[in-house]
Amino acid sequence: MSTVEDVATRRVAYYKGCLASLSAKELDSATQALAPKVGLELVELESVTCCGAGDIHEAEPDYYVHLNARILAYAEASGCDTLMTVCNVCTLNLRQANHMLRGDAELRARVNENLEAVGVPAYSGAVEVRHFLWEIAEGEGYERLRQAAHKGLKGLKVAPFYGCQILRPSKIMGFEDPDRPWSLERIIEACGGEAIDYPAKIKCCGFPIIQAREETALGEMIQPIEQALEAGADVMVTPCPLCHLSLDAWQQKLEAATGRKFGMPILHLAQLVGVAAGLEEAELKFRRHIVDPRPALERLEV
Repeated sequence: MSTVEDVATRRVAYYKGCLASLSAKELDSATQALAPKVGLELVELESVTCCGAGDIHEAEPDYYVHLNARILAYAEASGCDTLMTVCNVCTLNLRQANHMLRGDAELRARVNENLEAVGVPAYSGAVEVRHFLWEIAEGEGYERLRQAAHKGLKGLKVAPFYGCQILRPSKIMGFEDPDRPWSLERIIEACGGEAIDYPAKIKCCGFPIIQAREETALGEMIQPIEQALEAGADVMVTPCPLCHLSLDAWQQKLEAATGRKFGMPILHLAQLVGVAAGLEEAELKFRRHIVDPRPALERLEV
């Protein structure tokens, strides 16, 4: 049987995006600490910006393509064949831009001309955009995960929350069936936890409309939290920092609006796996959460 050391470490360009750089620094810290344990060497991209989220894509589609082409170009310049993200929205934006540019030579030439004018390396379409979730859900990353998760999650009931943009549109994302995803459950079980099933795990968290239509957004947000609690979950885990922000930080808004106390801890994917791998509190940074997950994690069986 092979060991962790037998599998070569793979270099990937690491695009952490806005939230992991700012309000969700715990996601970056956990990812950086966990990466070598699952066979990844992260080459962090320096001169990159936000991917534009959903706003720029809708308001300024041509600017959106240039913005994401710039990120892709710097990823190519790193010498890596994979650009790894830790955000559902970043993954969708970058994969969609990559798809557009690869399929349209005229657009690619115009964008490259504009990038060159401001000193950005040329984009060729050689890099593949993948989420950290996909890197550890199958293949060598999954085997490394199983071996790294020595501490385990025994005794912990975990509700996976995919959100919408890691699954759809399936033409662009294409990793798993958007109606019957399996990756989070496989990771939870490989770490020794119990994956809790519930219908709202593939729904929107409400983040995109929280500022414009708060009542509607809270109606979206209550479904996964309420269903996960009813199914007996101790914690929820999500691969998206925007979903994390919505479900963790705005859970207080939900409690104020409903008069109910939920207290559902929300973990980033890298944090959950990091717990199973024995990462330290300094790397997991649970104190940054609104709903403290540490009391729930005390239920872990040694």
